[in-house]
Amino acid sequence: MRYPRNLQGYGPNPPDAQWPGGARIAVQFVLNYEEGGENNVLHGDQASEAFLVDVIGAVPWPGKRHWNVESMYEYGARAGFWRLHRLFTGLDLPVTVYGVATALQRSPTQVKAMLDAGWEIASHGLKWIDYRDHDIEHERRDLHDAIRVHTEVTGTRPTGWYCGRTSVNTVDLASEEGGFTYVSDTYDDDLPYYREHFGAPQLIIPYSLATNDMRFTTASGFANGEEYFQMLKDSFDVLYEEGEAGSAKMMSIGLHCRLVGMPGRFAGLRRFVDYIRAKERVWIAKRIDIAEHWLRTHPYQKPEIVPSQLAYDDFAQLFGGVFEHSEWVAERAFRREMGPAHDTATGLHALMCQVFRVASTEERLGVLRAHPDLAGKLAAARRLTAPSEAEQASAGLDALTDEERARFSELNAAYVEKFGFPFIIAVRDNTKAQILAAFARRIARDHETEFATACRQVERIAELRVRQVLGG
Repeated sequence: MRYPRNLQGYGPNPPDAQWPGGARIAVQFVLNYEEGGENNVLHGDQASEAFLVDVIGAVPWPGKRHWNVESMYEYGARAGFWRLHRLFTGLDLPVTVYGVATALQRSPTQVKAMLDAGWEIASHGLKWIDYRDHDIEHERRDLHDAIRVHTEVTGTRPTGWYCGRTSVNTVDLASEEGGFTYVSDTYDDDLPYYREHFGAPQLIIPYSLATNDMRFTTASGFANGEEYFQMLKDSFDVLYEEGEAGSAKMMSIGLHCRLVGMPGRFAGLRRFVDYIRAKERVWIAKRIDIAEHWLRTHPYQKPEIVPSQLAYDDFAQLFGGVFEHSEWVAERAFRREMGPAHDTATGLHALMCQVFRVASTEERLGVLRAHPDLAGKLAAARRLTAPSEAEQASAGLDALTDEERARFSELNAAYVEKFGFPFIIAVRDNTKAQILAAFARRIARDHETEFATACRQVERIAELRVRQVLGG
């Protein structure tokens, strides 16, 4: 079974963003332009809009226009947009617009103002509707129509995509279309990353709803402009500190003309803009700028080995010997739920250890007995597996004096006679002297304790072998 979600990401070591000018943070303002593209029977929809409005308890009205909701959207286009436009153009700050194609089509004056300001206009879909229950072909048609209408209205096709009210197919469809420099329908990171779709990489520029003004209309959201400012400031400060420590990130701030365009809310945004403009080494950028920077600075590098995508024969060839002469461990791991989390050495080793740990005592004992004696007869006859031979050589066990060889032979015999399995230790972690000292110490233990210790050492040997294949 293959698990598609990626819970791994960059892990504990995200890449150095290398923002221009050594910036400690990249800040990105998104203006969602949806007014005139929302659900409305005038637009051929089945009901009125009820999302992201200041009508308490708003619900769709089937077959009817909702005059109050319509007028709130109209406020965004008529007043809120221009308030935000004056702020950003007055300070010469770059903006990315997520433009719903049909909304842009109904707002030529606003579109001209966006273009004259040099703002990026990315696609926000054909209509501001929810695609969770739409079939894939319907959504595909709407995506292509969104590109067509957007191009007609703005003069150029969009190179960025954010649908917002998505289905599980949305990101795949945008990637499949092939013309988007970036897609933003994820909320899963503070940095851009690449996502493969049928072997082709798609750059993802994640978005955020935590710092989105939509929370003015949610129960647990912002009550006023001051709360909004504080959330933005705290988010900025944490990310700025991380940038100072050498781990620069990105901050996305989503805006809506009809929400933060209201005067009391707008005051909080204006305070935040003033706050970050007073800071040094802050890169305020359009999303396309961030995308192009990432493509230049961090070009896609396809991993040589992706365990979760291998056929079993290839998987077994690479990992069947990780547990000595015990391919069944790899086979059972392969049959488990595998996904991106297991494409790292840490993840794959953890999965294989789970298989080993739930195996019967006899099966685990079989793994122990499959290991060769240290500097024993198999080593002398050069009949070790390649990994075991390299491991023993790493501690000099292939070049012992006659006295050392005799000592190992004596300890091997006594250990096997007492425990019924050979002495096992992760040789690469130890020197020859340390191995002999551990041998003498462990031979005095009881069987239960030593069995547990040997199993842990088997797992450590497996970890080192996986890392040799995958790196890290």
